[in-house]
Amino acid sequence: MKKLLFIRYKKPDGILEGGEQATKNSYTILSKLLGEENITTYYVHDGTAKKNLFTYLSAGLLLFKNYFYGLTPKRVKMIVKEAQNYDYVFIDRSVFGIIAKQLKEAGYKGQIISFFHNIESLYFGAKLKKHLPWRPILLHNVDMNDRYACLYSDKVIVFNQRDNRELEIRYQRKADVVIPIALKDKCLKKNCNTDVTSTKPLCLFLGTYFLPNNEGIKWFIDNVYPFVDIDLIIVGKGMGKFKQENNVDESIQIFSNVPELEPFFEKADIMILPIFKGGGMKVKTCEALMYGKNILGTTETFEGYDVDYDCVGGLCNTKEEFIEKINDFIQNPRPKFNTYSREQFLEKYSEEAVVDKFRQVLSLHAPQ
Repeated sequence: MKKLLFIRYKKPDGILEGGEQATKNSYTILSKLLGEENITTYYVHDGTAKKNLFTYLSAGLLLFKNYFYGLTPKRVKMIVKEAQNYDYVFIDRSVFGIIAKQLKEAGYKGQIISFFHNIESLYFGAKLKKHLPWRPILLHNVDMNDRYACLYSDKVIVFNQRDNRELEIRYQRKADVVIPIALKDKCLKKNCNTDVTSTKPLCLFLGTYFLPNNEGIKWFIDNVYPFVDIDLIIVGKGMGKFKQENNVDESIQIFSNVPELEPFFEKADIMILPIFKGGGMKVKTCEALMYGKNILGTTETFEGYDVDYDCVGGLCNTKEEFIEKINDFIQNPRPKFNTYSREQFLEKYSEEAVVDKFRQVLSLHAPQ
């Protein structure tokens, strides 16, 4: 059986953010195809390095040489040496594109696969505040790594056609395979609530402390929440900081760093996902589909998802649209458990739905 070296950002440290959930899923599917014993994981950020003034200064200087997220010349040299023992090197996240470059330059004979979670220059452009003095340096860095990933990878994967088009425009390279976000199914039948939505619906926003998430829910609180009769719950890693920074109405509940999300999904009548910026695909949307939720979201929320907006809940890009859709739920209660959402997850966004696409990436034949 062929062997694969899996390059990922960091070791899991409790609650997984969206990108790390996607990483975990890729690893799980690759393990099913090749056997876990044939995959070795290399963590770029392994948590063992001591953080001091020298390490921060070194990391800052390395940005100018296009090393990012804890990557150093020494680590890349180790990866290149280790890679000679493997048939594939799977680089999870294109911010590590410099690894692909140095593998090719060192004459690596195996297959280099880069998975673009986003077009990183666009993602970091949305993530970083405009006034940061090092913003141009970071954006140049991630742009160069995206470019390296395109130039030196044998296979490139993206989440959606939007990112595929952007790759072609920026780097004159199309992805070899488009693989949407997919998750391991955690929804059990006993959790499929048969109740109808409340006349005062419980609305759930799910998202980590992250600028596009913060801006989206803050916009909703300011522009929609005062004009609808709902209960609103915000759940996400680090969102206690959002509460501290904003004058949030006491009627809005905020839960930070919760270990288990399922109870919140089960109770919610509607998922509210007012996201206006970002890249790739939103893992929170996939989670909502998995749990069979009614979803009200923006174009960005549904980017990459092939769903009927009216069946899943509703497409809302303005305050008027959010208010109208929420009031429609209030006036016309419907099942809490949206069978259409659940069916779309199983058909298109579960692990089983994308296995063949990963098999295509590895050039493996389907079992007879």
